[in-house]
Amino acid sequence: MRKLLSFVLGITIGAALGAAFMTLYAPVSGDQLKRNLKEGWDGAMQEARHASESRRAELEAELARRRGMGPKPLP
Repeated sequence: MRKLLSFVLGITIGAALGAAFMTLYAPVSGDQLKRNLKEGWDGAMQEARHASESRRAELEAELARRRGMGPKPLP
């Protein structure tokens, strides 16, 4: 347990230091960096929502098929 805690703490500190250095040495201004990060975050969230909705539809169709309420899948 102690090794796992040390590992997680090391990863967290490393990520924080990496983010700090990226912010300090970024080749763009602070405002542009914020915009880029926000756009990246928004894009990732949109893709995650789309993947989630798609997977949910697949699982609901599978559940309906297993309950005998939906069509059988093609071979």
